Amino acid sequence: MEGWDAGTKSALTQIPLLTSRAGPRDGEAWKQRLKEEYKALIAYTSMNKTNDNDWFRIAPANPEGTRWEGSCWYVHNLRRYDFPLQFDIPVTYPATAPEIELPTLDGKTHKMYRGGKICLTVHFKPLWAKNCPRFGIAHALCLGLAPWLAAEVPILVDSGMVKHKDDETIFVFSRCLSGAEFDGCKTVFNNQCGFEYCEICYF
Repeated sequence: MEGWDAGTKSALTQIPLLTSRAGPRDGEAWKQRLKEEYKALIAYTSMNKTNDNDWFRIAPANPEGTRWEGSCWYVHNLRRYDFPLQFDIPVTYPATAPEIELPTLDGKTHKMYRGGKICLTVHFKPLWAKNCPRFGIAHALCLGLAPWLAAEVPILVDSGMVKHKDDETIFVFSRCLSGAEFDGCKTVFNNQCGFEYCEICYF
């Protein structure tokens, strides 16, 4: 498995392999494939929690299980950076791997296609093809998204392309010193604006 670190290789060996070759157009056989997908994802998530390496949440966004949404995160310099995560299951799945999307990072790195689809290593597609239909969604996250986050997030943060949520403008529900409630104070000090009439509520 050229191209992946020891941690990724170790994690991969602990994710259950799938047996069904069914895709989204295969009716009842696809339902069986989804059961296998859930089993692998649960095992992978449990393993990550056990190893104190929990880093994503994901679930089907439609009853057919062809659209998935969730979130992923990466810790850099002791700060956690969260990103919405989504992808569609290709009609040719599992022969074709899903294209994982991080829409909020679209246009911020050259290691990404239009629409926020992450650019995988040259080793990914051959390995996926070799292991079809044994690899599933959990394997795509392990081999694709996890290494991408580890490689790209530190660069994006250090270059200023991605900012931590605590460094961005804070909007909270609070009460100014005049007693008027408002939503959206631009200057927050312990949930108090510090001014009797700020530029938001003064009118």
